[in-house]
Amino acid sequence: MKVLIDTNVILDVLCNRLPFVEDAQKVFRLCEVNKITGYISALSIPNIIYIMRKELDADKISDILEKLSLIFTIADLKSSDLTKAVKLGFDDYEDALQSVCASRIKADYIVTRNIKDFSGSKVTAIKPSELLERL
Repeated sequence: MKVLIDTNVILDVLCNRLPFVEDAQKVFRLCEVNKITGYISALSIPNIIYIMRKELDADKISDILEKLSLIFTIADLKSSDLTKAVKLGFDDYEDALQSVCASRIKADYIVTRNIKDFSGSKVTAIKPSELLERL
């Protein structure tokens, strides 16, 4: 199974966001031990850095990014993704980019807490808890 992990789920783990962290950590572990193939969009990286820079120095952020790249495959953004995302008509352009990326890599699911934000996605969006139930 191949999944694209949304930025918020990654930040749930990195920022220890209760009550979401437990299920998100379980998804991380499944990716880490190759029970599922986890991807994160290259779009997520600058968002993660932007949020974490308020709390951590550059060396710690670099360590985190290195660890993320060991657990997940980082899916590049392509110029065609940018125009495809605009055409989706999502309220949030970043969510549209995540959806286009998930479709291009042929993900089975987008793992997110914000299901409604992906209602127009070709790839089904599910919560971490739903993913765990489906395994």
